[in-house]
Amino acid sequence: MTAAASGSRAVSGDTAVVIPAANEAERIATTVKAASALPGVALVVVVDDGSHDLTGKAARAAGARVVRHSRNRGKAAAMESGAEAVRLLDGDDAAPRHLLFLDADLGDTAAAAAPLVEPVRAGAADMTIAVFATRVKLGGHGLVVRLSREGIRRATGLELAQPLNGQRCLTRAAFEAARPLAHGFGVETALTIDLVRKGYRVEQVEVEMAHRATGTDWRAQLHRAIQLRDVARALATRDPVVVQNLNKLHPNR
Repeated sequence: MTAAASGSRAVSGDTAVVIPAANEAERIATTVKAASALPGVALVVVVDDGSHDLTGKAARAAGARVVRHSRNRGKAAAMESGAEAVRLLDGDDAAPRHLLFLDADLGDTAAAAAPLVEPVRAGAADMTIAVFATRVKLGGHGLVVRLSREGIRRATGLELAQPLNGQRCLTRAAFEAARPLAHGFGVETALTIDLVRKGYRVEQVEVEMAHRATGTDWRAQLHRAIQLRDVARALATRDPVVVQNLNKLHPNR
């Protein structure tokens, strides 16, 4: 869509969706199609983060613009690549779009993401964070959530229901203020802390969305271990006391 001469962008195309994806060939097409139908969305960018399956091909066939990493670089890098792709596709003269980040495995429920954009579009928030109305059992995910939640609370005073939720809408200015993003799965925790500390407005929004539940096999356990490591690293440079007290957050203590 071409920007108006004044540099403003019509509401019909004021938001770009960025979807980091790794080995999500089964669900990515459904997610892309649902995201493309959201009000105000005229661009969907999928970042194929070193997938070994046909994630990129499926996303492209569904109508997304695809950026590919030759190797897996992690969620934060995928988010930055996607945001940069949006900037380049829009050009320097276009009014910057809001950035709506969605997980690749949302499927049809990505269609329920519109409430995340509304406060940002209205100027009432600089970043929104989704709160899933229907919770999915995440098989041991609680320790990482508690670590993130406590770290954010200590660092900013903000209490978040779902601090690791990756469904977020940001103004371009807020996104740029948070760069460079924290590594890997520490990105959501650090993003919240850094923006609140800089005076940006963060709002939680309940949505009827859901993603695939995390399993309990060794791959799922490895994923949680990596997530725990990344969140701890993000907090270590922002609130070292939280990391020192990690064992106190263990559910059995």
